[in-house]
Amino acid sequence: MKLKEQKIAQVVIGSGAAGFQSALRLYQNGEWDLTVVTENINAGTSRNTGSDKQTYYKLTLSGKDPDSVENMAEDLFAGQCVDGDQALCEAALSARCFFALTELGVPFPCTEQGEFMGYKTDHDRGRRATSAGPYTSRLMTEALEKAVKEKEIRILDKMQVIKLLTFEGRIKGVLCLDKKEKEEPSYVLIWCENVILATGGPAGMYHDSVYPVSQTGSTGMAFEAGAVGKNLTEWQFGMASLNPRWNVSGTYMQVLPAFISTDQEGKDEREFLLDYFKELPDLLSMVFLKGYQWPFDVNKIFGGSSVIDLLVYQETVVKGRRVFLDYRINPGKLGEKEELPYGALIPEARDYLKQAGACFGTPIERLKHMNEPAIHFYQDHHVDLYKERLEIAVCAQHNNGGLSADSWWETGISGLYAVGEVCASHGVTRPGGTALNAGQVGAVRAAEGIRLKKVAQTENTENDFRDADVKETLRKEAFKRIRLSENAKGDIALSALWLKASKRMSAVAGMIRSRAQMEKALEETSEDVKNFEKKVCTPSVSQLPMFYKLYDMLLSQKVYLFAMLDYAKAGGASRGSALYTDPEGELPGFEGCEPFGELYRCKLDRKDHGKEVQEVVLKDGEVISSRRPVRPMKISGGPIENAQGPNINYKKTIKTLKCKNKKADRKNRKYISCQLLVCIQLLEIMYKYRKCILCEIIV
Repeated sequence: MKLKEQKIAQVVIGSGAAGFQSALRLYQNGEWDLTVVTENINAGTSRNTGSDKQTYYKLTLSGKDPDSVENMAEDLFAGQCVDGDQALCEAALSARCFFALTELGVPFPCTEQGEFMGYKTDHDRGRRATSAGPYTSRLMTEALEKAVKEKEIRILDKMQVIKLLTFEGRIKGVLCLDKKEKEEPSYVLIWCENVILATGGPAGMYHDSVYPVSQTGSTGMAFEAGAVGKNLTEWQFGMASLNPRWNVSGTYMQVLPAFISTDQEGKDEREFLLDYFKELPDLLSMVFLKGYQWPFDVNKIFGGSSVIDLLVYQETVVKGRRVFLDYRINPGKLGEKEELPYGALIPEARDYLKQAGACFGTPIERLKHMNEPAIHFYQDHHVDLYKERLEIAVCAQHNNGGLSADSWWETGISGLYAVGEVCASHGVTRPGGTALNAGQVGAVRAAEGIRLKKVAQTENTENDFRDADVKETLRKEAFKRIRLSENAKGDIALSALWLKASKRMSAVAGMIRSRAQMEKALEETSEDVKNFEKKVCTPSVSQLPMFYKLYDMLLSQKVYLFAMLDYAKAGGASRGSALYTDPEGELPGFEGCEPFGELYRCKLDRKDHGKEVQEVVLKDGEVISSRRPVRPMKISGGPIENAQGPNINYKKTIKTLKCKNKKADRKNRKYISCQLLVCIQLLEIMYKYRKCILCEIIV
């Protein structure tokens, strides 16, 4: 076993769009002692996911309809359980971040005159959405990566962070597994001042997932370090293909494919939706609506389009069958009907298809006419929709919850920032495309927060008189994590335990959640964590990455399951993308539909707790929950009242700056220049935090 140590001031963990933006902004802010740490620069959600039209959400920049930061912030804040200061930041910085991406070459569409095009998305009152195509996030990541490399910012690839090292509530370092070493285990301990965590959502928790296989997340180590979880109950689920993993939203639904189910061997073919819908036009209308109402929404299970998700879930999870989309035939008795009743569809569907000139042929012909790149995507992944069916399931798509952070995206651990999907800046619902904007805004805020804290630093943390003792204590913690793999003496293969745990999570903590099932799952998961070393086999060197990922994933599952169960025990009703079974509730469905089973009986949330945030923390192996009011959204009334930075003790800051500058000038005793420097530095701080108009003028 090898252990190396090095010191780097600023560490960014993750090489997606949020991670690269964080590194770029740190560099631009003068933080040159930094590095990006990533286990695989080509992995992750940003680079390997998308949809038929992957959306970026920002302030309206097209058309004549008025928009404002306040309006956008209000729409974000309306998502329930959203902190107002973060909503305001995401709105205020959206245009700035968007233009920064365009300057880097991300090809967002615009008119000949340069006006950026926009369209409406769900939970959106304006035309704030835009898209660079199916691979918007990939294009963003590639452009940002190019900019980072042009600045010659260090990137440590094949380096998997397995533990965050903290002392007295402050980040001190990170322990990494060097994946490049194949002969013997090799670790790197990086001592640092700040860490920006940009590792994406904990996607590895779910078996049925639209996330790329390369995206597993590392939220568990943040919980282990003492970071607080926020809104962990709030996930988004929706229908997606299983191989490759891809959202079947948008035109994939609007072209009206046939839904076919089979047994596990591919036999006993049935167009199962016809068992529930008496009239074909009703079925087709609901399938069409799923195109832009893609995430499962409990508010649309009583006569709305989300009954399609329920029926797919019923077929796959409850009945154990397989479900396929067939684009070669029209719905209706396995393609026996040659012509679809377009005129009998709901006006929204009928008019859309008519305007698109798509009232003809088979689904694949309509898809070629409306969105041919959607076909090419699957061809690029060796799936020919002209010749074969596409297997689907209801899958985890996005975590609206995550780590709790302030308006600078700093967690409760000083020096630890969370940006991108790992940060819980969203609530129960959100406008489509906000995830990409949130990642960029969070990166900018975190980088600026680090710089401003450094300017206003009132303590000399670098030369702490306890530094040697602290490091020795943390080294011991690092060795405990290293020896975790050496102490593994069980007989369960890593892959077997991962499969069992992820399937368990999809079955009981996906879009359908039963209190009794979650209680059992939490018990089993807690036991898996507690007896981890006793259960799994000693990993080989090549298995070490998976070994540490599995431990992290089980920790995440434990905390998330606790949060979901805690919400249910407190009487939490169904909301967002989660249906909580309630014996006193109602059965979903629609007129003429056969009743669903008792598993789906529920009560809908009436937004009674929409201004309340659930937070959980892991302490001594136990999860503790609490609730707090959302932080309010304070709209500025002028330049003096603009967004405030961290609290600064100005008298103490002046004293500290004097001390530092005197020390620097001690040889020449240039106290006049010292005083002048103090003034300049203090004005810089005050300007950054908008404390007065005078300093704004002077600076």
